[in-house]
Order: sequence, then structure tokens, then C-alpha cells
Amino acid sequence: MAELKYWLWLTSRRGMTPGKALMLLDHFVTPERVYYADREEYDLLPLNAGQRLGLEDKSLDIPQRILADCDRLGVDIMTFQDAAYPQRLRQLAQPPAVLYWKGKKFRFDEEAAIAVVGAREPSRYGEMAAEKFGLELAKGGALVVSGIARGLDACAIRGALKGGGPVVSLLAGGVDRITPKENRFLAQDVASVGALISEYPPGTEPKGEHYRPRNRILSGLCLGVLAVECLSFGGTMLTVNHALEQDRDIFAVPGAIDAPMSEGTNRLIQQGAKLVTCGRDILEEYWDRFPLKLAAAAPLPPQVAQARLESGREAPAQTQPPGEERKTAPSGQKTPPGRELIPRKEQRSRFTDDELQIIAALKERPLGADQVVERTQISARYVLSALTMLQVQGAVEELPGRRFQALVELEE
Repeated sequence: MAELKYWLWLTSRRGMTPGKALMLLDHFVTPERVYYADREEYDLLPLNAGQRLGLEDKSLDIPQRILADCDRLGVDIMTFQDAAYPQRLRQLAQPPAVLYWKGKKFRFDEEAAIAVVGAREPSRYGEMAAEKFGLELAKGGALVVSGIARGLDACAIRGALKGGGPVVSLLAGGVDRITPKENRFLAQDVASVGALISEYPPGTEPKGEHYRPRNRILSGLCLGVLAVECLSFGGTMLTVNHALEQDRDIFAVPGAIDAPMSEGTNRLIQQGAKLVTCGRDILEEYWDRFPLKLAAAAPLPPQVAQARLESGREAPAQTQPPGEERKTAPSGQKTPPGRELIPRKEQRSRFTDDELQIIAALKERPLGADQVVERTQISARYVLSALTMLQVQGAVEELPGRRFQALVELEE
């Protein structure tokens, strides 16, 4: 732990790039030795004047602040020399020297990780496709990796959460600086069942120049990159270019020939990207390499997958035809106003046992998470995770005061 402050000192120096940091480590072996070196030793290395001045500043105030922020926020720090550092990143030309990690730890080298990327201003078709692929990939055992920007990043994440799988988001700022702000709750969901990862310390605001380095990590952690919808230039194509340089597989969703947002993906297909129309088209490329992970989950029945994709979307207001009473379940059980009644035969295909117990506990009135734990006797960790998934599926909503209310009714 004592050495960690020297890693943070090194990577927080003015003008320090991942490539220069690793060059210094090649020369000095450890960041502590870099710290205790003097000007004469720095003068022997290919550093510019700004980098030398940064290295001559021996203050540890910034590292100490970063460590305190990480402790407060529950953020872990992984360095290039850690045994758990992904081998996929080690192979890059300029791998990040330090990663900040909030959430679950993944052994990326053992994961069938797929990056899902696309436009920030997509069409409705693109939104549907990103969410569909996110769900199908996650349900099929893949680890979905994306950013957390508005548009297709967020759609892919929501789809993966609805598929019941974990998801990883790569950030262009600190893990506590989510952009756009409306996705901050989505980021909380990601951290609770997956992970938020950044090479920037907490408190770092996302900047335009951060996205290109972020994209190289995003593609570097994955086996392949799926481009859902994009122009022939922009951030998605930059990520694809990184993936090509890293010898990763490229997949693309086709679109109409006159659709501007499909121009980039159609061109990628012309240039050799694999045309895909469902998650299975991607998963089949990796079944032989990851037979246990990718064979663990059977595909969702089409009607169940559609129900999950539709959950949480705004439905048009419906008026009751004159003289027609509210429909009831076969047993005569009435659904409370605004709640969907889930028939017994569909309950286990849509929800886990824990989720069903929680929905039942919320039947009468909204409860806090601790009250749900008390009523169900499910551990707090699993209750919080299940509440997150139920919110994503549109079965539960959070009210002011951290209370939760069921939006569905279970047929008894």
C-alpha cells in the first residue's frame, strides 16, 4: 500500500502520459525509485521540460488526496504491475499505468467481453438494436462493455442489465463524475452489479481529449467491438480504429442505405466487419474459446426478451372503453390501478426467486431496503442488487426517501 502513493505521484505529474510513465518504469523498475531519482538522472531520459519539472516536484499532497477520495468513494486502484492487471491491456502499445475501479472485479482475460458502441444521437432503430444486443449478449454469457454517454452507450447498458448480466462502463473522467448527469443513476446500477473503470482519479472532469485514450482501453479490454449505428466519422469510428490496431474483431449492425446514422456501419460491413442481426451472431464466434461461460445461459424465449425490452419504456396513455370493467386474473384477483398483473406461468421466466419475494414484500405499501431485508430475510447485498434489476425491468420504482414501490402484481 505504501508504494501505491508513488504510483499516484508518477501518474499525476504534469504532462505525464501512459507511455512516458511506463518508459520511466522500464528504466527505474519501480515508481518509488522514479520518485527518489534526481534531476541528473531525469536528464538522461527522453523527457520534455514540462515532464522534468513535474518529476522534480516531490510533493505527495495529490496522491494523498486521491487515496482519501478512493477510500471515501469505495474505489479500488489497480497498477500495471499488479498480478490482476488484464493481459489484454498489457499488450497495447500504451497501456494505462493505473486504473481506478468501482464495483465488481473481473478477470477480463477469462471473459468473453464485447464492446458495444454507437452514436450519441441515434435513430429509434439504433436505440432498439443497441438494447436488443445488450440484452442478448448479457443473457448469452458475454460481458458487455460500453461507455455511459447518452445515446447508444446507455441503451446497450440498459439492455445488458435487463438481460441479467453484469456490465462494465469505461469513463473519460473520474468514476464520481458521470456525464451526462441524467445517467448518474444508471451509473449507480452499473457499479452495483458490474464496474465503473477509468484511468483518471476521482474528481477528474470528463474532457474532450480524454475520450480517445478512454476508447483505446474500452476496445483493449474486449475480444471484439460491435458498432450499432454511427456516421462514417466520429467517436465510434475512432474506437473501431483502435480495435483494428489491437487486432480485435469488428461487428456491425446493418441499416437502410439512405439512413445517415447507418452510413458508418454499412461501410464497415463493406470493409469486412461481420454483419450481425442478433447476439447469437457474435456469441458463436467465441463458443469454442469460452464453452462454460457462453453455454451457461439458455436463450430467452422471444416473448420474454420482448417483455424485458419493453419494460421501463413509457407507454401511451390508454382510456377504458365505456362500459368495460377492468380485466381480472382467472382467479378473480384484481390488479391495483396502474400495475401490470403477472400470471403465475410467466413469473419464473421473468424474475428470479429473490425478485419474486421482494415484489411480494412490496405488495401492500412502499418499503425501505432495510425493511425489505427484514421481511424477506434475504441478505442486504442481494436485496440491493435485486432492487436495481427490478427498477431496470420496470417492476419497481424508487420513491423519495429511498423507499421502493412495486409496479407489478403477482397472480396468486
